[in-house]
Amino acid sequence: MSQPQSSIQPESDVPKPVTPASTYRLQLRPEFPFAAAEAAVPYLASLGVSHLHLSPVLEAAPGSPHGYDVTDHTVVRAELGGEPGLRALGAAARAHGLGLVLDIVPNHMAVPTPLRLNRPLWEVLREGPSSPFARWFDIDWEADGGQVLLPVLAGPPESCALEADGEVLRYGEQEFPLREGTAGLELPALLAAQWYRPAWWREARTALNYRRFFTISDLIGVRVEDPEVFTATHAKVLELVRDGVVEGLRIDHVDGLADPGEYLRRLRAAVGPHCWVVVEKILGRQERLPAWPVAGTTGYDALHRVDGVFTDPEGAAELSRRYVRFTGIPEWERTAAACAREVLTGDLASELGALERQAGPELADAVRELLIAYPVYRPYPDEPEPAPQALERAASPAGPAAVAGVRELLLRDPAFAARFAQTSAALRAKSLEDRAFYRYGPLLSATEVGGDPGHPAVPAAEFHAYCAELAREWPRSGTVLSTHDTKRSADVRARISVLSQAPELMDGLAGQDPQLAWTARQTALGLGEVPQAVPRLAEALLKAVREAALHTSWTDPDEAYEATVPGYAPRALDLPPQLAEAARANLLGMALLHLAMPGVPEVYQGAETEYRALVDPDNRRPARFPVEALAGLDAGGVPHGPGQEKLALTAAVLRLRRSRPELFDGYTPLAARGPAAEHCLAFARSPGLLVVVTRLSHRLAGAGGWRGTALPLPPGRWSPLPGAPGSSHRTVYGTSYGTSYGTSYEGEADLAALLAFAPVAVLLRGD
Repeated sequence: MSQPQSSIQPESDVPKPVTPASTYRLQLRPEFPFAAAEAAVPYLASLGVSHLHLSPVLEAAPGSPHGYDVTDHTVVRAELGGEPGLRALGAAARAHGLGLVLDIVPNHMAVPTPLRLNRPLWEVLREGPSSPFARWFDIDWEADGGQVLLPVLAGPPESCALEADGEVLRYGEQEFPLREGTAGLELPALLAAQWYRPAWWREARTALNYRRFFTISDLIGVRVEDPEVFTATHAKVLELVRDGVVEGLRIDHVDGLADPGEYLRRLRAAVGPHCWVVVEKILGRQERLPAWPVAGTTGYDALHRVDGVFTDPEGAAELSRRYVRFTGIPEWERTAAACAREVLTGDLASELGALERQAGPELADAVRELLIAYPVYRPYPDEPEPAPQALERAASPAGPAAVAGVRELLLRDPAFAARFAQTSAALRAKSLEDRAFYRYGPLLSATEVGGDPGHPAVPAAEFHAYCAELAREWPRSGTVLSTHDTKRSADVRARISVLSQAPELMDGLAGQDPQLAWTARQTALGLGEVPQAVPRLAEALLKAVREAALHTSWTDPDEAYEATVPGYAPRALDLPPQLAEAARANLLGMALLHLAMPGVPEVYQGAETEYRALVDPDNRRPARFPVEALAGLDAGGVPHGPGQEKLALTAAVLRLRRSRPELFDGYTPLAARGPAAEHCLAFARSPGLLVVVTRLSHRLAGAGGWRGTALPLPPGRWSPLPGAPGSSHRTVYGTSYGTSYGTSYEGEADLAALLAFAPVAVLLRGD
């Protein structure tokens, strides 16, 4: 009798989990399709990255500059080159030793023009709740008379030209399906007979009855928690993973899902253990990522720590005092709470109303107060107990009995709990990231996604503790400094953060709007003298005042006020020389920490050199790659200026990560000793790699420099990483022997000598 074959694969045949050495984010768009990305592959391979991270690639609304408005999950976007273009890019990447990571959007789809591009939604609007696609969307069919409210009209319906044309209803360039048997009815009866109601766009705020992405009615939420919907919306992505075209996935806005943990468990089962998966999840400063089957987050938690360790706490506090006094804006906690109340009762009034109807009138106030008081983005079904801090804060205005009632409802009603959590996530994002961060800006470098403007500084000990935990718990997590969603690129923030060391630079402001004058000066100093600085600054300031919603807004613009905004950006500003040197130290120090700390660093397109960009669309311009500059450095050229220094540093560390990944294991803080020890941040990643950066360098210079401060070194002889800034110019003395060792040394390093030519150092132990 023949023996049955074993179902256990030999260990050598089991795919190992993918861990990118680093990723490089590319923003695809019709002007930068797959073919353009393919042309950049040789350069990106030379830079040292291991994986290309692509913005969404599935079919999207026509002309979309970002791809997050998906219309069809079954095909790759034609405007980018279609599936042949994507597979050709994947083949070119593999030929150069690179892999692909895809950004996928499970939470929402577009409500596009033309609407029929979203076939599931088209069918739901035509057939109503009996449509097989009705399960795709969170629609409250009991609200609004059983019709889906479509906020697509420019004004009240009676003032808009709606007309029937065959089997469709037309409004300008838009068309909507007619319910079977209703063609030929008079317009009032025709509209009443449909499964939808075209409405003035302003009604979305109070009457919308489908879940959307934040406050964007053009993006309708998808019920990916339904297994059939998951299968239909992920088939193409899973095929690309199965075929080896894709090795990793970034999950967009995981907090928008009803049950993120269950979704991720289903996704992990579908992609297998080898696929690298990270989630876009904004963590509070003390919050920890749930035990999901992922490698970690996309890295905003790391961004906050890196930014914060280069922020002077005393100067940041002084800026806060000056800002509150000059602008009249309340301190951070009061501003954040006020913005949460405004957004919840205004922009998210329809979402709040749906929750209040579910809870009942006696619990309505408690629902509102609990949402406002919630300290993190949302709770999760795996841990449904509401945050004690939120329960305590909500009890005072709403009453403890009512709050206890909402708590009980959250624990026993999964549907209510899911909608509460999804609304909480939207509220945090809109009230913090898109309002309070624009309203409260003593130090604009701290008003970044995942940031804490009320406590922007991160002590060195806290940074070390975070890195040690990351190395221990989430070593494959993503880390970022600049993304397509950051309000200011890392290098703009590096310049702004020096103001925490020189608050006096904010003296002498004037203007009818103090808050805008403050924002304009910091933004101008951050951007500096770059091409098109003034119009770029004016565009960012206009967005800032609309988001702050103090004098104007997106939905109710004050044209007279907005006409004054460009006057606050009359010319480009630059930092004085001493602060420009401090900005250089921040730029290189932030870059090195990001590249060398635990996790998988992501370089945003163009940010391998100095990259100054403001909020989108400024930061989503087509990529410009410093091909010639890198070639010149590789040919032996000496880097000139912060941009080339950053490029040399980035290439040197990325290449090291790819060629010697074992060097980037573990994390051990190192402490300097001497009068300026607090200005040195140093750590070892393994017994063979050591990193040193200068922090708060303007204060350091004002105090007289390093003054004999030294860094004790782990055992061995250490040499600078070839190609990193300063490595070809440095002579370091091994003070334990008192003898010059040229570019290698032992014992301890005098920091004045070690950092004589660059504010950072990367050292390798020579065995």
